[in-house]
Parts: sequence; C-alpha cells; structure tokens
Amino acid sequence: MNTKRIEFINLKAQYSAYKADIDSHMAEVLESSSYILGKSVQELESNLAKFVGSAGAKAISSGTDSLLVALMALGITRGDEVITTPFTFIATAEMIALLGAKPVFVDIDERTYNIDPNKIEEAITPQTKAIIPVSLYGLPADMDRINEIAKTHNLAVIEDACQSFGALYKGRKSCNLGKEGVVSIGVTSFFPSKPLGCYGDGGAIFCNDEELDSKIASILNHGQIGRYVHKYIGLNARLDSLQCAVLNAKLKYFESELATRQELAKRYNEGFAPLSLSESAFLESAQKSGATQSADSNPRLILPFVPNNCVSVYAQYSLRLVDSHSLCESAPLDESALKSRAQKRETLLNALNAQGIPTAVHYPIPLHLQESLRYLDYKLGDFPVSEKVSSEIFSLPFSAFLTHEEQDYIIKTLDSQIHKL
Repeated sequence: MNTKRIEFINLKAQYSAYKADIDSHMAEVLESSSYILGKSVQELESNLAKFVGSAGAKAISSGTDSLLVALMALGITRGDEVITTPFTFIATAEMIALLGAKPVFVDIDERTYNIDPNKIEEAITPQTKAIIPVSLYGLPADMDRINEIAKTHNLAVIEDACQSFGALYKGRKSCNLGKEGVVSIGVTSFFPSKPLGCYGDGGAIFCNDEELDSKIASILNHGQIGRYVHKYIGLNARLDSLQCAVLNAKLKYFESELATRQELAKRYNEGFAPLSLSESAFLESAQKSGATQSADSNPRLILPFVPNNCVSVYAQYSLRLVDSHSLCESAPLDESALKSRAQKRETLLNALNAQGIPTAVHYPIPLHLQESLRYLDYKLGDFPVSEKVSSEIFSLPFSAFLTHEEQDYIIKTLDSQIHKL
C-alpha cells in the first residue's frame, strides 16, 4: 500500500458500519426530548449489568468520574491511603488525591504491566483503606490474589477497568471481579477510543452490593435520594441520554468486535514474532552461556503477554523496544539510561510516522515522577520496573476496523525501520 496515513483507531469506519443503528437510537432520544436520565439511560444500565453479570450498573459521565464516585461511595477522605500503580493514566491517582487521600504506589509486574500483587502487602499501613488495581491495556489484573490481600487486611477494592471492559479473568468479566467478603466496585470508561466508546466522555460503575449501589446512584446525581432531597454531598456525574443511545447501538456489535480484536492481535503477534525477544528463551540462553554480556544487543520487541487464564481486549496493542540486556537488569536505571532508551524509541516512532503510521506512548512518565504528585516525595528509582517500561513502551494502530492490508504494511514497515536503529 502507499503511505496514506492509517487511522490510529478507525472510528469513521465503525460509524459507517453501524450508522443506521446509531442514527436510529439517537433519533429516538431527539424525538423524545428526554436528554437527561431518559429511557436510553435505564436501557444501557440494564444492558451493561447483563453483559458483565453484575447486580447493578450505573452510567456515569466519564471514567474519571467513575473513579471519583467509587472512592466517595467508600468514604475515602483526607488522611486515608489508597494503594495503586504508578504505571497508568493519571486519573487513578488524581481522584485519590482530589479527595485529600494519599496515593501509595506499588510497582508493576514486568510481563503484565499491572500492579504486582507480591509487593502490595509491604505498602499497607493502618491508614490504608482501599486498593485500586488497574487492568492496563485491556488485560485484567490478578484480581484473585489482590482480593485475598484485601480480605486479609479488611480493605475495599476498586477495579479500574477503564481499559478492560469486555476482558475475561478466569472466565469472569472485567468490572465484576469481586470476592465474597470484600467490598468491591468495578469502574470503566467509554471514552471514544476505548474498546466500547461513545461520542464524548462516558463511563460506568458496577457493584453487587445493593446498599452501595444505591449510594453510588445518589452521589452521581448531586447526592439525591429523592427529588430535591439530598442525603450525600455529590456530583453532577450523570451520563446523558444521547451518549447512552450510542452505546446501546454499539453494544449489539461488541462481542463481534472483541473476536476481531483477538484475531488482529494474533496477526500482529505472528507478524512481529521474528523481531520479538522471548523472555524465557533469552534467560535460558543467557544461563547456558554463563553471561548476559554475550547476548545479542540488537533492538528487539517484547510482545503483549496474556496469561492463559485471561482474555485481553487489547485497548492498546503495545510493544516494548528493547535489547536483550533489558530483561536481565535488576538494578534501577539511571536518568541517562532511561533517556537513551526513550530517544531510541522516539527515533523509531518518528520513522513510522513518516511512513503514515501513527503511534502513541502509554505512558512516557510514571505517576510518581509527575510534577503534580511531587509532594508525595517519591524519586527516580523507587519503582524501577515502571520507569524502565515507560522508557520502552509504544502502541500501534489498533481497532476492530484495522484492515489486514494496513496491518501487513505496519508489520513490514516496522520490520524495516527497527533494523536501521
């Protein structure tokens, strides 16, 4: 194909495919003039609860607001601590901080990029009230282990599933991965680029506790329990009827899209296999040779890892640009080494962009190094896995409407450009 620019996420093609249904659902709202808490809102909440298998689902104005309302419903307040990951979008920690609570970071597992359950308990203090694992890139966190820790220490759990709606963990749907005896909430986002997206901001909260579900419904609507009767301090965090109409139309096609995403991820994996660095193969080779210094230092890719008991929705198809020494490093990298890796990545991404292939970096700066969270007194080296991955990770175009022709072009071009580094 020529160098005509590929869409990073092809929302135009998706709309064209579902245009009749989407337009019909939106027209129904327009004709009813019921734009707030209308029929389409109740329909969406019922459809979402059925999809994930939860007792309750509440449509909400954004994924960010879903985090905030979940924390408010749990009573998180000033002086409390909430454990989460430093390798994610800032909203997770931002909402904790907004309530005056303290985000406490725990480093990630290098294969899944999700919070490392082995490191959680050492971060728990008497002030800890909750854990927010993020199911990053569409892959659920290890929720069974996290729930066990939470139960032992009497902590609540909020699964930040803003990237993983539709994913599976041991046969169960993300957003509904709680455990008996643990106060659990699932939240997600319907930002347009998400696997299921509306045409603006949107999100949802899932809960199986009837009392907590009612509190969530109240808080997102100014704390009302009846018209002009306000039990709680709340927000205007309602999702409008038009966005719900869009989601109701799209949800009918969502399972089919998820199957296509699996097929496309498999094609990427197979196409990039010759460029990939197998962790197990490399470690075995290094052990046999007796020294990692002899290993190949040419740039390679680390492909997405999905445990056998999970199904990722690939909210992003993300790779790491590494050399073979990367996987054997145990000490934190200094600022110079991190910058060197990030610069090599930038060289590759600029070359891809010049060939009409857009890319993104999710995320270039881990949260503990963000200026807005500097008051937490973390420093470079505190979370070495997050720091290293942040300097190597990048995402390629991906959606259910990525064509095989486009995908083959991306694979061929990346193969060509990586050999020039």
